[in-house]
Amino acid sequence: MTSTVEQTHATPSHYDQRWLALVVIAIAQLMVVLDASIVNIAMPSAQADLGITDADRQWIITAYTLAFGGLLLLGGRIADYAGRKRMFIVGLIGFAAASALGGVAVNAAMLYGARALQGAFAALLAPAALSLVTVTFTEAKERARAFGVYGAISGGGLAIGLIVGGVLTEYASWRWCLLVNVPVAVIAALGAVRFLGESRAQGDTRYDIPGAVLVTAGLVSLVYGFTEAAKEGSGWLAPTTLGFLGAALVLLAAFVVVELRSSHPLLPMRIVLDGNRGGSYVAALLTGAAMFGVFLFLTYYFQVNLGYSALKTGFAFLPLSAGIIVTAAVVSQLMPRTGPKPLMLIGFSLAIVGMLLFTQLDMSSSWTLHVLPSEILLSVGLSFVFVPMSALALVGIGNHDAGVASAMLNATQQVGGSLGTALLNTIYTSAVTGYIAAHLAGAASPAQVQTEAFLHGYRVAYVVSAALLVAALAVVALLVKAKKEDLKADATLAMH
Repeated sequence: MTSTVEQTHATPSHYDQRWLALVVIAIAQLMVVLDASIVNIAMPSAQADLGITDADRQWIITAYTLAFGGLLLLGGRIADYAGRKRMFIVGLIGFAAASALGGVAVNAAMLYGARALQGAFAALLAPAALSLVTVTFTEAKERARAFGVYGAISGGGLAIGLIVGGVLTEYASWRWCLLVNVPVAVIAALGAVRFLGESRAQGDTRYDIPGAVLVTAGLVSLVYGFTEAAKEGSGWLAPTTLGFLGAALVLLAAFVVVELRSSHPLLPMRIVLDGNRGGSYVAALLTGAAMFGVFLFLTYYFQVNLGYSALKTGFAFLPLSAGIIVTAAVVSQLMPRTGPKPLMLIGFSLAIVGMLLFTQLDMSSSWTLHVLPSEILLSVGLSFVFVPMSALALVGIGNHDAGVASAMLNATQQVGGSLGTALLNTIYTSAVTGYIAAHLAGAASPAQVQTEAFLHGYRVAYVVSAALLVAALAVVALLVKAKKEDLKADATLAMH
C-alpha cells in the first residue's frame, strides 16, 4: 500500500480558535441536514406553484438525498486529497448557488436540477465537515464535546427543518426554504476562511471514477425500485420494480468487486469490514430509514387528520428536536466514561418504545398526553445513538481515510432515508388499500372507513419503523466492541 503522510497547516491561532471553528462547521452541517427536511412542509405550495404532478413531487426530496448519498464517497476522497478546508468552502459556495437556483425555479425540471446540485455540493461539504472536527480536536474530552455538538446538529436538524419550513412557508414563500441557505452559506464560508486550518492526505491521490459511477447508479436504481413498487397499479412483482431492483443488485455487486480489485478504491473494504465502523454504518442506515418514516407520517397525521397548519405542524415537532439537542450535551459527557456501546443500546431501546407508542394515535389523541411522551422518548433515545455513532465511524481510522469514513456515515443515513421513505410509503399504501377493501362493503360511513384506513396505515408504518430500530439494536449488540479506551487511543493517534 502507498505510504501516506498527513499534512496539517494549522497555526497556533487556529488551535486557540478551534471552538469558533466548531461553530462554523456546525452552521454548515445544520444547513446540510436542514435541507433534507425543510422543503417537506413547503412541498404542497411548490407543487401547486410549478404544476408538479403527485407522481413526480417526491423528486423534490429524492433528487437531493440521492445525489447527496450517491456522491458522498467520492466527496470524502476529494476532501481528503484536495484539502478539507478548501473543499468545505467550495461546497458552501456551490450549495449557496444551487439554493439560489432552486429558489427562483420556473418549472419542475429546474427545481429538481437545483436540488440535485445541492446534494452534489453537500456531498463535498458534509464529509469535509466531520473530518475537520476530527483533525481539529485531538484531546479525548474535547473531541467528545465536539462530537456532542455535531451529533445534536445531525440528530435535531431534520426536526428543526420542519419548524423553519413551516415558518417560511406560512409567512413568506416556499422559495425562501431554499433562498435562506444563501446568506447562511456565505457567512459560514467567510468564517471558514478565518478560523479553519487546512489539512490533507498525501500519497495516492487518484480517484476511483468507475466505483463512483457504479455505486451512484446502483443506489439510484434501488430507490427507483422502491418508488415503482409504491405506484398505483404496480407493486413489488411488477416488471419495472423487479428490473430496477435487479439492476441495483448487479451494480452494487459490481461496485464491491471493483473496490476489492482497485489499487485506489473509493471505499477501501478495511473501512467497512471493521466491526465497530461496520456496525455504526448499518445502524445509521436502519435509523435513517426509520426516522424518515416518523417525519413523513407524523406530518400527514398532523396536517391531514388533525387539520394543523404548516406552522403548527412545525412546532408540534419542537420537543423532538429540542430533546435531541439537550440530551446530546449530556451524552457527550458520558461517552468518555462509558464508551459508545452501552449508550447506543440504551438509546435504541428508548427509541423503540417511543416509536411503538405512536401506534396508539387516533383521531381523539391529545398532543400533550399522547404525542409528546413519544417524542420525548424518541428524542432522548436518538441522542444516545447519534453522538456515539459519529465517534464510532472514525474509531481507529487513519487520517488518510478520515474523509471517506465520515462520508460513509453520512451516505448510509441519506441512503437509509431515501430507501425508508420509499419502502414505508409502499407499506403504508398497501395497508390503507387492504383496510378499505376489507371494511368498505356495507359500512355505514365510507368517510369513517377511509379515516380509519389512514390511521391503520400509519400504525403499520410505525411498527415497521420500530422493527428497523430493533434490527439496528441487534447490529450494535453483535458488532460494536469499542471501549472507552479505544476512543482515547484514537484521539492520541490523531495527534501524531
